[in-house]
Amino acid sequence: MAAEKTFRPAVLVGVLLAAALGLAACDRGGGGDKPPERGDQAVAKVDGRTVWASDVKREAVAQGLIGAGEPLDATSELFRRVLDEVVDQKLLAAEALKRKLDKDPVAQRRLAAARERILGDMLVESVVADAVNDKAIAGLYQEQLKLARRSEEIRARQIVVGTIPEADQIRKLLASGASFEALAMERSADAATRFNGGDLGYFTTDVMPEAYAAALNGAQKGQVVGPFQVESGWAVLRVEDRREEQPIGLDEARPQIVRFLTYDQIRDLLEKLRGRSKVEVLVKTQGPKPVPPADAAPATVQPQPQPQAQGAAR
Repeated sequence: MAAEKTFRPAVLVGVLLAAALGLAACDRGGGGDKPPERGDQAVAKVDGRTVWASDVKREAVAQGLIGAGEPLDATSELFRRVLDEVVDQKLLAAEALKRKLDKDPVAQRRLAAARERILGDMLVESVVADAVNDKAIAGLYQEQLKLARRSEEIRARQIVVGTIPEADQIRKLLASGASFEALAMERSADAATRFNGGDLGYFTTDVMPEAYAAALNGAQKGQVVGPFQVESGWAVLRVEDRREEQPIGLDEARPQIVRFLTYDQIRDLLEKLRGRSKVEVLVKTQGPKPVPPADAAPATVQPQPQPQAQGAAR
């Protein structure tokens, strides 16, 4: 049974003239069977003209379905859906050219605007590609690493029980040499930490409820503190470790650094272009002038808070 064809007018409306522009470009010599990008793959033909995998990926990026650097598997359902839309665009554009819609003055203005947008995007891509490289990313990461403020992290285990007598009994058992991890698995009411021996992982006290911060203030490695009251009962903690808060790694910080450097390059480019050009705005706008984003580097290497355990979050 043939798959049901689903048309998406909202997607097709507005891309017709842009597609016609692309088709016209092909007519000027870009429509052969030579791959437009290295390693490109032919995925369809429309009246003898090749549709490339890069065409489909570009459309998916334009629709916000994937990021610019993300792969798109040619065997995936998403690829096939976008491929169908690219084919539809090419069919509509070819028919528009047959009807000489590209000769209409309105169409020519819209095609010119689309051409300017494409050229502008290509300029930005070129400038960003030259400037946003591994060296620049690593440099900004190291710069932010020096500026980052780090607190102390604590790693602790907890046992949460319902009453103060139960908590006192836990303290006595620990004092007599009982295993903290075993008691946590056997008696703790906190489902989030119970089955890993009560381990809360590393955290800074500012992300924990006040009762935890107060109990852990000054506590040393290996020390048992509590019992103290929490929302779900009474908690007994053992301090496993204290260390300087760890910054996020370069790989984790990379996307945020790339976004900042990209914005920085685009802003500088536009400032230079406006500085050497004469721009006259002939209409008055209402309200205050828009304020550009603050010129501040991202907190790329600020430590990430550890997920809180269920009992601690209450």
